[in-house]
Amino acid sequence: MKNGACPKCGSTDVHSGADILFKSGPFNCNTIPVSMTSMAAIDNYVCTRCGLVERYVAEPSKLKEIARKWPRVEGETSASDE
Repeated sequence: MKNGACPKCGSTDVHSGADILFKSGPFNCNTIPVSMTSMAAIDNYVCTRCGLVERYVAEPSKLKEIARKWPRVEGETSASDE
């Protein structure tokens, strides 16, 4: 949705909270925990036609921190792979 089009309904009625100051909000409601001492602010994109919401980590440095601290998700293996 960062390109201004909704992937669900195709609408261009997409709005972003990326430029909102203090986006972490009260009680860190617009953040995700990265570690015990670190939070990552989130940018929200909303399609006002169908209601789809996409969320992105706002700070590139937090992406690197997440890559270091969170386990990578491994793809599932099918029964034929065993």
